[in-house]
Amino acid sequence: MSNPAFQDTRSVATGPASALLLNATVWGLAWLPFKALQARGLHPVWGTAGVYVLALAALLLWRPQGARALATHPRLWGLAAAAGLTNVCFNWAITAGDVVRVTLLFYMMPVWSIGLAWLLLGERPTRAALLRLALALTGVALVLWRPGSPWPLPQSVADWLALAGGFCFALTNALVRRWRDTPEDGRALAMFCGGLGMAVALALAGAAGPLPALAWGWTPWVLLLAAGFLGGNLALQYGAARLPAQVTALIMLSEVVIATASSFVLGAAHPTPMVWVGGALIMLTALLAVRR
Repeated sequence: MSNPAFQDTRSVATGPASALLLNATVWGLAWLPFKALQARGLHPVWGTAGVYVLALAALLLWRPQGARALATHPRLWGLAAAAGLTNVCFNWAITAGDVVRVTLLFYMMPVWSIGLAWLLLGERPTRAALLRLALALTGVALVLWRPGSPWPLPQSVADWLALAGGFCFALTNALVRRWRDTPEDGRALAMFCGGLGMAVALALAGAAGPLPALAWGWTPWVLLLAAGFLGGNLALQYGAARLPAQVTALIMLSEVVIATASSFVLGAAHPTPMVWVGGALIMLTALLAVRR
């Protein structure tokens, strides 16, 4: 006979874990609607702005107290900028480049986290952290290397965007940890304000060209992304608040698996053997980083 106490513990953990897996699935499949929007003439930066207009409006209607929390904690605007750049860079990169390559470069986050944790949180890197850093950099060098290129450097705008997005992602996580005493509603609103604000700023700066004429063909994709991002963000906050940080990080790595499998099957990625080896090293680094 099974132990009822064990069943209760398992059921309590299943909900948060499922919530985190939902968030990872949203981001792992985000490339599909963004590429569909680009095929219909909408640049991913403008697409990000449209998605976050809807998501932000829905969040304010549901949790209006977030606006008060954001107003009384102005430091959260730094979090908004970091989270906003994370979203814009990632969405643009997966639309413009090879999905597997972009996702792997984006998940260089453990490398950036070592330096940011030292700078912002006073956490000096250990010997194990430095070894993980060397392992991850080796993996990135293999992913970036191209035949005929003397150095393993970023080869495209998508590469640079993926690396920048990963850095901003690590910065976002560090700021959330540093300012964990701020209200949760304020942090959530800051992230959505950042997604909209950074997308609009880049678009107006000319990164995406002029906004094309509105088309009905955009509607289902924009609505799908808005609902997915809003639900994924809330699921992340629910799950991350109820599970150890190592478990959260481990489950979130499923995004890489989902993005890789879906893009490979649907022909949106053409990774070389060197990319597979480099990606394995990057994933190993991430797994070592979250190991107890």
